[in-house]
Amino acid sequence: MRVTEGGVEFEVPGEQTEGVEEAVFYNPRQELNRDLTIAALRAFRERQPAARRYLDAMTASGVRGLRAAVDGWDVTCCDREPEAVSLATENLERAGFELGRDVAVEARNANALMHDNVFDVIDLDPYGTPMPFADAAFARCRHLVCVTATDTAPLCGAHFNSGMRSYGAVPRNTEYHPEMGVRILLSALARSAARFDVGVTPILTHATSHYVRTFLELERKPTAADRTLERLGFLVHCEDCLYREHAHGLAPDAGLPLETCPNCGGSRVLVAGPLWLAGMQDRQFVADVRERIPDAFGTASKGRRLLETLEDELDTPTHYDQHKLCKNWTLSANAMDEFLADLEAAGYEASPAHYSGTAFKTDAHVDEILEATRANLH
Repeated sequence: MRVTEGGVEFEVPGEQTEGVEEAVFYNPRQELNRDLTIAALRAFRERQPAARRYLDAMTASGVRGLRAAVDGWDVTCCDREPEAVSLATENLERAGFELGRDVAVEARNANALMHDNVFDVIDLDPYGTPMPFADAAFARCRHLVCVTATDTAPLCGAHFNSGMRSYGAVPRNTEYHPEMGVRILLSALARSAARFDVGVTPILTHATSHYVRTFLELERKPTAADRTLERLGFLVHCEDCLYREHAHGLAPDAGLPLETCPNCGGSRVLVAGPLWLAGMQDRQFVADVRERIPDAFGTASKGRRLLETLEDELDTPTHYDQHKLCKNWTLSANAMDEFLADLEAAGYEASPAHYSGTAFKTDAHVDEILEATRANLH
């Protein structure tokens, strides 16, 4: 079956079902992911002109690598499945690329390939957790590691034990579970990179639908790795009043209330971490990516809206859900614009958060949010 995406035509297996992952597949639900990747690669090439070699480490149909090759990157596609290698090869050759000269397709385990080669940009887009491939990527990449994680239930704490095994951290299933997943992932990736004296800076990160996506700029110095680890820490969350507090450090008792909530005195206090507690976007880079989304991309409007939200989103380590708060307060929610305006009028910072239509960020704690907005809640 022939498909066109981002102005590029290619073949995919005949039977395609959205959300079904197979050895060789094309998932149309990931089109936004791929469109943003191409726009991000365009922006990053201007940011780092030395970046030329791009690895699509789990290539499947080859669409991501093909689109990067059309955009001028020196592309290597890799997959261990013979069907995937064959399909990716056919798609690249059909597009006019000569294997061995313009592009390469490797029938190998991605870890083995990464350990044997150096790339400027490595893109990890596996089915499930990316962590089995993270060490090799950080050991052998020069500039940018792009990561997708589709195992959102373990990341967000819904599958608790699986999350601890995969990410070496304690995830908690809270009302801000999408951001919990993002920050658990970033923490695990940062710790993986630090083992190779590599510091990471997230320059574009989002949680969309069934996956988390992040772009990590690398700095290969021990001091950079040390600075990265300083951005990790722990979070406590009260299940009764929804108060939350965080502290930096790799010890979970780093000044945090671990037994009772300092806000309501309740005992249902959860501890999560280590988490990434710092910002997750380079706002200028996000704006540069947005400007490089052409109208020809099928998800252009959606992508631009997402990036506009990310540009303005506060860096606080968690977000609130207005409906969850109002339910807890036994009050009815009002329009989000009015709700956020009330917070700002009270002197607090506030912004929508990209996780849902009722998600927002603020520097106010939970009691301050209620005090600032109560007058217009019913």
